Amino acid sequence: MPTPSDNQSLIFALSRFGHGPTIEDFSSFSRHGVQAWLEEQTSPPKGDDAAMTSRLKDVRLRIHYNAAEGKWPALDEARPLDMLGKPIDAVWPLLDNSATPRDGSERRRAVDEVIAATYLRAVYSRYQLREAMAQFWHDHFHVNALASEQIMLAMPTYDRDVIRPNCLGNFRDMLEAVAGSAAMLYYLSNHSSRAGAANENYARELFELHTLGRDAYLNDRYDRWRDVPGAMAGQPAGYIDQDVYEAARAFTGWTVEDGAGLDGQRKLPATGRFVYVENWHDGYQKRVLTQEFDPFSAALADGRKVLDLVADHPATARHLARKLCRRFVGPQASESLVEQTAQVWRATAKAPDQIAQVIRTIALSPEFAASRGAKLKRPLTVAAGFIRLTGLDFVPTEGFHNAVAAAGQRLFGFPAPTGLPDDDSYFLGANTVRNRWNLLLGVAQNQWGTGACDPSRTVPVGGDKSAATYAKQWLDLLGVPADASALSAISGAVGVPPTVSIEGMDAKRLSTMAALAVLSPDYQSC
Repeated sequence: MPTPSDNQSLIFALSRFGHGPTIEDFSSFSRHGVQAWLEEQTSPPKGDDAAMTSRLKDVRLRIHYNAAEGKWPALDEARPLDMLGKPIDAVWPLLDNSATPRDGSERRRAVDEVIAATYLRAVYSRYQLREAMAQFWHDHFHVNALASEQIMLAMPTYDRDVIRPNCLGNFRDMLEAVAGSAAMLYYLSNHSSRAGAANENYARELFELHTLGRDAYLNDRYDRWRDVPGAMAGQPAGYIDQDVYEAARAFTGWTVEDGAGLDGQRKLPATGRFVYVENWHDGYQKRVLTQEFDPFSAALADGRKVLDLVADHPATARHLARKLCRRFVGPQASESLVEQTAQVWRATAKAPDQIAQVIRTIALSPEFAASRGAKLKRPLTVAAGFIRLTGLDFVPTEGFHNAVAAAGQRLFGFPAPTGLPDDDSYFLGANTVRNRWNLLLGVAQNQWGTGACDPSRTVPVGGDKSAATYAKQWLDLLGVPADASALSAISGAVGVPPTVSIEGMDAKRLSTMAALAVLSPDYQSC
């Protein structure tokens, strides 16, 4: 029988690289170990496992809105996640409200389905590491899905075809997939970037957030490219505003088929697909990171050369290594681990599983093993971990989504392009902590219709049936110290003394006791 200490180790590893263990994982790990799990997780098959695919197919998500006189009737129905698998050109026509007026909820539906699928995968996917990495890259290449209806409609494609297939693959491949995605082209305004009026938004964030990082921005010291250390040898230490301006020119003409006019007589189709418009591209010579670009190169060549340069820069390896170490080891990750991770990043730059190899390096490092308790679990990890432990038959609902958002994690809705902060203090405000408690209690008590919780499937009510024993069983399972004051607090919160038998107690009270155990500070961190 695993000890509380063993359980704590398991919960720690699976909460960092997933959303916590199921009850079956405890026996599985005692037989095979974390390393075997890691090998499976870093080499997942394409797409979801069969059980996950079936669940996504069967789930129904409510959509409801009021009538608009002369436009559309009121609606309140539960629909399958039909938009989740559709190509972008199948959903983009929803933007045209002239022929068939629609409530905005019909367009919002696209991102709502991605959110619902994210919750379901967090709870049920066999490939938990892929879910953790998909969330990491959604933060890194963040787009605020609520910023426009075009981005809302692009979210299924962005999640399905850009982030998820590449989240354990090759960074350079993912970088180009992001650059050509409708979601990013709209979010950072590159869809409207033209020769003579290049929009800098995407180029700026490409350097500052996606690749080299803010530490490599040297414009406060140098305002000419040749003055940057290493520039004359073709190896600039960082970037300056000139690099951003020139890169913006390189991406002119990278746009979306959104019906925009090409000239006085022609328009682009309205499909939402990526398109390169040669007439909108600034074809003249450029210089980015000291590298000369020949004038009038082949289609897409200028933008792709920029992507090559920023992906290969040593500052990018350090920036991404530091972010990954911070996410999976904690803010105290040493510079030596960051440097080791950056070396692996650069050594595997051409490998199709570059990111997976980097994750193995971090996960198998002594520093990772010694970092237990250094990170606060995000609200979704806490909620999904509780659902996974109790075996609740989970259904995503609007109320659950609002509760996760209130606890500090609004999926795909952070207002700034930085994405959700990887900073524990962000989740520790008075309101967010209170809402974190409410999130767990709400799931336990089925406040939002997410499913009835029966924790006796995890911790059976048997033998000594006292409330204190039941609470101790839960705390032991979670690897949390079970002192008398904790046992008394858990039983007292549902109105029973520690010595009273819980035999015959209703499932709601038992669930509340389990949720209170999960609220222990020792379990909230990993």
